[in-house]
Amino acid sequence: MFVRGIYVTGDPAKIDTAVRALNSEGRDLLEERPGYRGAGVFVDRELGKLLGESWWDSADARRNSDEVMRTHRQALLEPFAGTLAVENYEAAVVRPVQAPRVGGGLRVTRFEFDPPDADAIADMFRSAVVPRLEALPGLARVTLFLDRERGTGRVGALFTDRAALVASRAGQAEARHEVATKARVRVTGLEEFEVVHSEVRLN
Repeated sequence: MFVRGIYVTGDPAKIDTAVRALNSEGRDLLEERPGYRGAGVFVDRELGKLLGESWWDSADARRNSDEVMRTHRQALLEPFAGTLAVENYEAAVVRPVQAPRVGGGLRVTRFEFDPPDADAIADMFRSAVVPRLEALPGLARVTLFLDRERGTGRVGALFTDRAALVASRAGQAEARHEVATKARVRVTGLEEFEVVHSEVRLN
């Protein structure tokens, strides 16, 4: 599958306005588009950051949907959005463990890699990293997103609650260090978010 992400920053006091719009009008617009498979909304209320994801059957479905969403996106996110960036990825690895929960936690690791290494990174992640993350209590889903052209990627680890997210930090740090060394990836960012909504139809 393929994913479009939006990364938005703004006034923390206004973030709930954007969340409500995305979870109502925004979701209705997405549901109307062919190839739609689900969405997620994640927030950092303290700093004023919002991460949105929409999942698609194909790159064409994602691209066609963006022609519609582009005209509505700014209005949906006002008055919160001060900055807005759009990212596109292939969902190279998706491992569901249990259903995510509202109020749970998402840890995002951003990284860069040499584009010819994309398949090797996905194979290593699937065989070596996923089993280690599955052993962490409270894991709901783990994903590997890749932009093969730009050589950028994201690992997302969803946990059922805040306590599980916090308790997993050391275990995931160890796995992150190992894969960064063996797969020659360069970690460029590490963030944590609260889960507002996350539902993906994987089958």
